[in-house]
Amino acid sequence: MLWLVIALTLFIIQILTILVGEFRRPAKAMAWLFVLFLIPVIGFVMYYFLAKEYTQRKKVKRKGLRLVNDIRHLGKKQRSADFQPEEDRLNGWRHEPRLFSLLNNIPGALITMHNEVRVLTDATAAYPAMLAAMEQAKGHIHFEFYTIRNDGIGRQFHELLIRKAQEGVKVRCIFDGIGSYQLDSRFVQELKQAGCEVYFFLPAVIAFFDKRMNYRNHRKIVVIDGIRGFLGGINIGDEYLGANPKLGYWRDTHLELEGDAVYSLQYTFLTDWMFVSGKRLADSEFFPEHDCPGRKPVQIISSGPDEHWDAVLEMFFASITAAKRRIYITTPYFIPDPSITMGLKTAAISGVDVRIIFPQKADSRIVNYASLSYLEELMQAGVRFYAYQKGFIHAKVILIDNLLASVGSANMDMRSFYNNFELNAVMFDKETIHRLETDFILDLKESREVKLEAFEKRSRWQKGKEVIARLLSPLF
Repeated sequence: MLWLVIALTLFIIQILTILVGEFRRPAKAMAWLFVLFLIPVIGFVMYYFLAKEYTQRKKVKRKGLRLVNDIRHLGKKQRSADFQPEEDRLNGWRHEPRLFSLLNNIPGALITMHNEVRVLTDATAAYPAMLAAMEQAKGHIHFEFYTIRNDGIGRQFHELLIRKAQEGVKVRCIFDGIGSYQLDSRFVQELKQAGCEVYFFLPAVIAFFDKRMNYRNHRKIVVIDGIRGFLGGINIGDEYLGANPKLGYWRDTHLELEGDAVYSLQYTFLTDWMFVSGKRLADSEFFPEHDCPGRKPVQIISSGPDEHWDAVLEMFFASITAAKRRIYITTPYFIPDPSITMGLKTAAISGVDVRIIFPQKADSRIVNYASLSYLEELMQAGVRFYAYQKGFIHAKVILIDNLLASVGSANMDMRSFYNNFELNAVMFDKETIHRLETDFILDLKESREVKLEAFEKRSRWQKGKEVIARLLSPLF
């Protein structure tokens, strides 16, 4: 009898620990309690190692403050001072002052005005553009990806990075410790032997014992000589070229930037570099003067669990609630938090045209079930969903009226909102918005609309799997 009392007491302590630790996020608390009831003790061990609130060591924080101050000084070259809200390029400022006030007050996310933007619709466009730009590098290449593979396209980048390093270009690489865990040591060693500096963001073993396994660097950044940059949803691997036999054609969206916004990309890379290497890089060479003639406004928004703001979530929510005419969303994973769900429902009920494209073919079955669990209630409110048929759609794009468009690494899911280190670009010029709208309409033609009446007839077994996946969704 005594052992039963002890076991029950320990179980109650575990429950209380989860409730106290996750009181700010009830959905996450419920998910961990569900795991705890399914697998007692083991569930709590998983919680202990995977759910720790992300914090940085004080030493890293102190270095970060010094780096931020140095880069702020250098960042005066960013001609954001030229920003005039009354300009036609940001005409929406007058009509949506609250939205633009919020965007303009996101810490460290300047709206820069002197930029050129090129939309790259898939990897067949993005990879050649990145390789060509890197080929022209004279001073440095900063290369950061969640996933890089030792396959056909991975070796092309590998060979170019090695050759540029041997030519005297400073090559610095950051790969995520989980996203790139399959990368063999020889691939990395060859980069280092050629003079490339390579670091992994929280490698699996370190992250496990440091209790930060659940926090990943999902960013995709390339910066060449501080004057040209790339970001978006594309990693480095043959599957992005359609080589995965299960998923087929891989539809994604990436951006090529020139101008002041590249300074913001550079700033994000340098802060990540300081974290993984402990080295401060804040020389003026990383923020050179440029002669970009572009006049397109761009805002680079980075977010992560080490920030006080959930910046990408705030941007998504404020944009959705400001929409008057349309909200177009493309996302491979649709697991919105309650605020986004309510924002989309309210917009649709009020007459806004809300359309969401998601993949028919999923690369994660449990995530797909979780995504499907949101469809019925949103369709009842008037949101329209489209299942992409041509292959796997991995683009992360949101269009709000003609006000703005966002492209980046952040999915419309809670992992991107709260756990991952993400990076998105917000564009305000009509040309880029129209270009992304054209892509969206073409994707609609390759998609099948999900009809509410037919969707409601799915089996109880299917609904049960959706319920379980949704309960667990805050954890993945």
